[in-house]
Amino acid sequence: MTASPLERALTASALRPLPAPAAELLLDLQAPPRLGAHLRLVHDVAWTLTDALGRCWPTVPFDTTAVLFGAASHDIGKVLHPEELSGPGSAHEAAGERLLLRYGVPQHLARFAGTHGSWTAPDVTTDDLLVTLADKIWKGNRLPELEQRVVEHSGRTPWEALIELDDVLENLAAGADERLAFQFAFPVAA
Repeated sequence: MTASPLERALTASALRPLPAPAAELLLDLQAPPRLGAHLRLVHDVAWTLTDALGRCWPTVPFDTTAVLFGAASHDIGKVLHPEELSGPGSAHEAAGERLLLRYGVPQHLARFAGTHGSWTAPDVTTDDLLVTLADKIWKGNRLPELEQRVVEHSGRTPWEALIELDDVLENLAAGADERLAFQFAFPVAA
């Protein structure tokens, strides 16, 4: 039996696999293949990001498992708002959080679908910022204001933290063209 485009998006290449609950949910919802590819890319970048920051900033508390699940599911609401796969919009954020909650995902994990676009909120956590950062840097998008927020959460001296973060992000941004090519190899619709 031939794998569907979504199944190929979830298994092709050397990218790390999504957490099983996220992959199963995407398959159950018959998510657009491009969404599966996007979530896999952001998850893979989040894995590298949390690993690097965990080594650079070992005393900074963040929940790696939560960040990785958040990266793997942050845009799940685009199943309900597929027009936002190829155009602007934020309706998928609240819709995604509600969808995850309906499927039994705990609030502390479902929240990333709703918070990944609101990183400027005063009560944003380090975990929220890391999901948002992975969602930006996967395609080489650098946002100095977002990076500054991450630095503020590092508990380190600002210049030292900024230099360390910049090194990590430069390395991640270097693979953006390959990641974009992977994502665009999959159709927006099933």
